[in-house]
Amino acid sequence: MPEKQIYLLSPKNLSPETIAVAFAKTSRSPESFREIAEGLSDETSAKFHERWVVGYGHASVAEHAILHVAIENVSRVAMEAIESNRLASYTEKSTRYQKWGPDDFTTPPELDGHPLRGEFVDTVRFLFSTYAASLDPAREIVSKRVSRRDGESDEAWDRRVRSQYVDSCRFLLPAAALANVGMTANARVLENAVRKLLSHPLKEAREIGRRVKEVTKGEVPTLVKYAEAVPYLVETQNELAALAARLPSPVSRPSNDFCTLVDYDKDGEQKVLAAALYRFGDMPFTDALAHVNALKKAERVQLAESLLGRLKRHDIPLRELEYCNYTFDLVMDQGAYAEFKRHRMMTQTPQLLTTRLGYALPRLVEEAGFRSGYEAAMERAASAYEKLAAWNPQVAQYVVPNGFNRRVLAQFNLRTAYHFCQLRAAANAHFSIRKIAERVADEIRRAHPALSAFMNLPEETWKDVIEKYFAQ
Repeated sequence: MPEKQIYLLSPKNLSPETIAVAFAKTSRSPESFREIAEGLSDETSAKFHERWVVGYGHASVAEHAILHVAIENVSRVAMEAIESNRLASYTEKSTRYQKWGPDDFTTPPELDGHPLRGEFVDTVRFLFSTYAASLDPAREIVSKRVSRRDGESDEAWDRRVRSQYVDSCRFLLPAAALANVGMTANARVLENAVRKLLSHPLKEAREIGRRVKEVTKGEVPTLVKYAEAVPYLVETQNELAALAARLPSPVSRPSNDFCTLVDYDKDGEQKVLAAALYRFGDMPFTDALAHVNALKKAERVQLAESLLGRLKRHDIPLRELEYCNYTFDLVMDQGAYAEFKRHRMMTQTPQLLTTRLGYALPRLVEEAGFRSGYEAAMERAASAYEKLAAWNPQVAQYVVPNGFNRRVLAQFNLRTAYHFCQLRAAANAHFSIRKIAERVADEIRRAHPALSAFMNLPEETWKDVIEKYFAQ
């Protein structure tokens, strides 16, 4: 009997394309992975990919070639285009823990030679100077509230203080602010990411797409070399944007109407419970569903307890929770959306950044005596936005600060809801996203009380978050 073996094919010794071929060949070769890899070279691997991946469309082979791409000094607008790939992994420079300098922003290339360029630069510099001026007053307030722990160093204490006041001051930073991101993805995902970037309406995103293609071709020359702009994406988004622009302006809505459960599975609890029985039984699903439908309410609650009652804080519920879905229409400040977009197991449809949905005012900014300065910066940004939007709504996004609200449509299942609500309602989450997570959990509790009862959430409510952290 052959000996069981588990080992790495290391990128230290083999190129990503060669590793991909070694894994691909095992489907038809009796040799071990080591033996297959020893018979390969970069040249033979490239020929394999030209024939099978490019020629015959066996793109799944490319998923075994993994690359790590470092992307630095790009705008927050471009960052959203980069991070729009569900199957990639990202770590981004955080506005919660780092401070931005006066020149840490980009000017969109579309403005080169344009009459509005000067106003754009002046507005962004005003936002950055207001941000810088707000840091010390906010820090002074927080430092009085945060007592030192026994044996805590100056550096550790300063970190705790900084994470609180920077959290509020970051609302002033515009989407033109620069950031860095580390991206890990397989070659199949990277090829699609490059195509989307090359098809983007903004020049900055298209230039990033060209650079990503250029640097990744050094590692996977065959697997990304055919990535080009996609006419379907370019033409479709242009036409739909034109059609959407003809729709009437939205009616103003109450300020607390920031979370609407648009749609959900009315029989979602029954589906989940039936699927759980189906998994461990031998009956058809229709029989399992009929059995659950025939149960009394107390019996369904007991079945839900069997399914979810043993969950600990870091446990992941069974996949059967994925048979229950929700669709939410959400309004959140851009700072919250920067964290919300990381939940890529959802289907998210964000609208463009705008200043027309109002902005949030952190209570700490008001307590620091900085409300008038904050509001002046937001109004100036809104004025510049309207001038830019009349010319190019895509470019106008760059001037929008984090504090302004935006809409996003999100669809996800109950299993994802458990992850999102528990993670983002935690005490160490930013208060903007906590408000959203706790309100989403509230709506789900109303829709499906038996299955949502086992979410590990704080006693704090979304109303508590608003009262404690927001002055407006």
